[in-house]
Amino acid sequence: MSQVVATAEGIVRAPVERVLTALADYEDTRRRILPEQFSDYRVEAGGQGEGTRVHWLFAATAKRVRDQLLAVTQPTPDTLVETDANSSMVTTWTVHPADAGLTTVRVRTTWNGAGGIGGFFERTFAPKGMRRVYDEVLGRLDRELAAA
Repeated sequence: MSQVVATAEGIVRAPVERVLTALADYEDTRRRILPEQFSDYRVEAGGQGEGTRVHWLFAATAKRVRDQLLAVTQPTPDTLVETDANSSMVTTWTVHPADAGLTTVRVRTTWNGAGGIGGFFERTFAPKGMRRVYDEVLGRLDRELAAA
């Protein structure tokens, strides 16, 4: 087994505080910005940042659907961490000011991948697929905040 890492980064046209507030809003904003790969979305506890527990099904492919129950922590003022209780997957969202009124958002997901030839393909192709999904999430976040 080896660790698989998927990352994406984008600029959101809003100040850091608004971006972090939107990312931490699992009750409303997150629900709206998640693409079709996410289904069965429900907040099980909290709903705003630290202490939130949220559930969804994530369809990495048509045949590979993960049932995720995420616990949200906020270890630093500019970071949200989602830890899946059902797997080794951990997703970290980090925000930093870019230019005036712009924010750089970085998302990094890690998990313990399969071994052998299956693990080779997972390490090769899964990060690219995850990056496409996260690029869509970041684009939706940007549009959501730019329109507000």
